[in-house]
Amino acid sequence: MTEPTTLASWIRALRKQLDALGLDSQALCLGAGLDPQLMDDPNARYPLSATTRLWALAVQASGDPAIGLRVSRFVNPTTFHAMGYALIASGSLREVFERIVRYQPVVNDALTLQLSRTEDRYLLSLTVPSGHPTPAFEAIDAFTAIYLRTCRSRLGRDYAPLAVYLRRPEPADPTPWHKMFRAPVHFAAGQDRLEFNLVDFDSHLDDTDPASAEPNETTLKRSHIPLKPLTWERKVCTAIEAQLPEGEPSAERVAQAMHLSLRSLQRHLADEGCRFDTLLNECRENLALLHLRDPQCSLSEVGYLLGFADASSFSRAFKRWTGMTPGQFRDGLC
Repeated sequence: MTEPTTLASWIRALRKQLDALGLDSQALCLGAGLDPQLMDDPNARYPLSATTRLWALAVQASGDPAIGLRVSRFVNPTTFHAMGYALIASGSLREVFERIVRYQPVVNDALTLQLSRTEDRYLLSLTVPSGHPTPAFEAIDAFTAIYLRTCRSRLGRDYAPLAVYLRRPEPADPTPWHKMFRAPVHFAAGQDRLEFNLVDFDSHLDDTDPASAEPNETTLKRSHIPLKPLTWERKVCTAIEAQLPEGEPSAERVAQAMHLSLRSLQRHLADEGCRFDTLLNECRENLALLHLRDPQCSLSEVGYLLGFADASSFSRAFKRWTGMTPGQFRDGLC
């Protein structure tokens, strides 16, 4: 079985925390068997066994078993391009986390995320695939803290989940966990899980605070094709762009999002001399060219943002559009 891996750039957040503590993060990385230079390569990945060793060394060097919670401070919405896109493009926290679930394998394929709904709450579960090694408890702490900060970036700094369940044994001093989550925290649980109020997740989000909208402005502009007159072609392209992160959109799904019948959508496009499949390809190609110019966006992330099931499907499509692979295109930008 192939060992699970983690996006190398993700470890930069841990290095920043170690450096902030006055520790030699480079030496600790080397001690764990990680090449620090790979963190600048958006496509590089580290094996789970090595990152697990680094977490253990980080706890030992810092003397802080809650270091995973603190690492989340060094992750912002644009640290991972896909996560930033999720915050920008989503109208509710439910949509935010549906996209995060989809993008999780890009960051770390050692975990499987699932968002489910019960009668009174949403459950975000973090599970380890059968037969796979388990990530460090500190890595789980970091992810759960990042997901909570994602909520607070949209609902305010005082937001709290209904409950938190962690597989890690109860620490000698659980105060940092209670202080972070501000909710009942259950240690030694059977599963890592966050539980959220239904209303919080389903309510429409309005970005009325310029201070919180501004950090995402650059990404938003980079993620959209330059505006054209508001023709049906433009309206359909906008709908396609919004749905791409959830997978390849069908004409039926786009029509439904636009409150049109499929026949009406096709008729409007035909009146302007357009076809849906042509627009879908054009949107994907234009967005691919934009995303590939962002050195912080890995090739895998670009494929996910464009709705492709895997990197090879994206590579074949990009070569069909441009005559070169995504890697060759990006190399030519240097």
